[in-house]
Amino acid sequence: MKNYLWLLGLVLISCSENPETYIQHIEGYWEIEEVTMADGSKKAYQFSETIDYISINDSLKGFRKKLKPGLNDTYFTSDDAEAIHLKVENNQLKIYYKTPYANWSETVMEATPEELQLINDDKNVYLYKRYTPIQLDLE
Repeated sequence: MKNYLWLLGLVLISCSENPETYIQHIEGYWEIEEVTMADGSKKAYQFSETIDYISINDSLKGFRKKLKPGLNDTYFTSDDAEAIHLKVENNQLKIYYKTPYANWSETVMEATPEELQLINDDKNVYLYKRYTPIQLDLE
């Protein structure tokens, strides 16, 4: 019953929002906060060593990259990145990912200036919060 209520809530949210309004909020630095598995179990992240940086151009293509934050707006990363393409399909905003090793997609459930919520094909829900850089006064 709990899963049916969750699914109903997802359908109502999907129908009431225009998914194109989410696009403006996708780009930027995101920190994972919580994952809700398809079975309802949750994994909270108190601290994560990496954050996701998402960059999107005017044609709704771009990349997602893992970064290790440093101090005072510095980041460490490899050259690896996932190519992404955003598309509105069936009144949902989808993010399509492509690497040399795999292709997959996620659906944007919500995107605001402070929060990003995605669901993957396995029905796992990922909740991200906007990353705030660590600032230290080194004077």
